[in-house]
Parts: sequence; C-alpha cells; structure tokens
Amino acid sequence: MTNSPNRLLGVVFGVVYLLVGLLGWFVVGGVGFAESHGKSLLGFDVNPLHNIVHLLVGLALLGAGVAGTAAAKGANIAVGAVYLVVGIIGLFILDSDANILALNGADNVLHLASALLLLGVGLSQDRATRARL
Repeated sequence: MTNSPNRLLGVVFGVVYLLVGLLGWFVVGGVGFAESHGKSLLGFDVNPLHNIVHLLVGLALLGAGVAGTAAAKGANIAVGAVYLVVGIIGLFILDSDANILALNGADNVLHLASALLLLGVGLSQDRATRARL
C-alpha cells in the first residue's frame, strides 16, 4: 500500500473521515437532521446528515484504498471533484436554508483543501494505472 500514493491517501483520508463521522454523533444532540446550523466538532459545524456524508465518504475512500491502486485513484478523483463543488457551493450558501449540511467557513476551507489534495494526487500519481470510477 505504501508504494501507491493514491492508496495511502485513500486509506488515511478514509479513516479520518470515518472517525469524524463517528465523533460527530456525540455532538449533534438536539440538531435537526438537515438543519442549516449544526453543532461544533473541533470548529467544524455538523448535523446528522453531515455525519452520514462523512461516514459514506470515509467508507468509499477506505474501501477503495484497500481494494487497489485503480480503485483508490478513481475514488480520490471522484471524491476530490465532489468536494471541490461542495467547497465552492458552500461559499454561497452559508447563511441560507439551502445549507443542509450545516457548513461553516472552516468546513469550506477543509473541503477545498481536501479537494485539492485528492485531485492533485489522483490526477498526478500512479500514472501507469488507469482510474477505476
């Protein structure tokens, strides 16, 4: 696994997002499922829907990282692209009812940074391997 940057990044990010998704359940008591304002987890706002998204992203990245280089590369590119879109959209919906993930400024920065890293590694590393989406 350490011979593939895509697999390593997928596994590490997968574990981190799974942990964040699990820890989020300890702070969201009393928050509506898709409420636009959540509760803080280490400075990042979460609601139950946001926790579920973190768990699904974590499972996808971890599963792909364990499955192999092509799967990890594909997952990194796909999740990176989605996070890029979420990060950009998040900039415009912070104070609106459309903010169903209870995003805040810190979330947007993290999503954009995650997108850049996932896309950067996915598109530039393991070039001999074709991404499997």
